[in-house]
Amino acid sequence: MTIHADPLHAAGVPDLSPVRPELATPGQPLLFATVSGAHLYGFPSRDSDVDLRGVHLLPLADLIGLREGEETRTRMWNREGLELDLVTHDLLKFCRLMLRRNGYVLEQLLSPLVVHTSEVHRELAALAPAAVTRQHGHHYRGFAATQWRLYERNGELKPLLYTFRALLTGIQLMRGGGVEAHLPTLLDRITAPAYLPELIEAKALAEHGPATGMGIAHVARDVETLHAALDEAQAASRLPEESTAHDALHDLAVRTRTAA
Repeated sequence: MTIHADPLHAAGVPDLSPVRPELATPGQPLLFATVSGAHLYGFPSRDSDVDLRGVHLLPLADLIGLREGEETRTRMWNREGLELDLVTHDLLKFCRLMLRRNGYVLEQLLSPLVVHTSEVHRELAALAPAAVTRQHGHHYRGFAATQWRLYERNGELKPLLYTFRALLTGIQLMRGGGVEAHLPTLLDRITAPAYLPELIEAKALAEHGPATGMGIAHVARDVETLHAALDEAQAASRLPEESTAHDALHDLAVRTRTAA
């Protein structure tokens, strides 16, 4: 990920100091929280909400007793005009997601836009490279296809940029360049349509603005070209077929839970 001297400020994230105490649930430590979504991807709008993602730790009793704890917690709220969306997974569920071809959780884990961190967060991040496989190419291909269908329906800039971002992130990952979710950075590394910087500038004006002046047939060809580049990069990738992080993640989850 691209790291700035003050990543949150550089990404246009509003001051989150007042909301930090509101992120954790009593009795369920917050292991990390990062900013995801458009701020992480490098094309936030002036009216974008703040997408927070992270990991919490359920107490042992919530896993072995009759009262089951929430493996995933979702909360949306408004604080002084700032819209916040917080989603956290219990550590065990997050580890399981890391072992699947889920690029989204890796982006959250490795986001440089850190709101709250811990030693467990740092250990998880250190294990992320061992969780990456060639199969993650399927995640980015599928995500791009979903966003493209949404763009075809509503004609908005947001899903169009999400489409290109997913394809470029997938290509970068398959080529061995690591998890990079920041679209402007990706444009410096991978050949992509020259109009994308203009779309990023237009997206800054409104979260759900239309992609005006874009010929869908021309854009579709550009998307197909990047799909082909992702296919080629995945076929040639030297990444392993399976994750090698299973045992280390198991040990981390057990050690963290029993020490709580």
